[in-house]
Amino acid sequence: MRTQIALEPEQHVQVKQKAASLGITMAEYIRRLVDRDLGRVDANADVSAIVGIGSSGGSDIAAEGTAIAVAEAVATLRSRE
Repeated sequence: MRTQIALEPEQHVQVKQKAASLGITMAEYIRRLVDRDLGRVDANADVSAIVGIGSSGGSDIAAEGTAIAVAEAVATLRSRE
């Protein structure tokens, strides 16, 4: 559903830059913000819960101790948002 919103000029610039830095459209960036605000996305979810739940048949990153590195990488990405 289409919705129009009015942003202050500086907000528009910042939203556009942030979306571009994430490699997404402004619309997608705003949808993600709305989802997060409405509680549809848990921005503080523990990503370690999904590490190691599947098997690729190849390497086992959880057994190799890189689960922490994955969690740290996700935390770093979150802090940029």
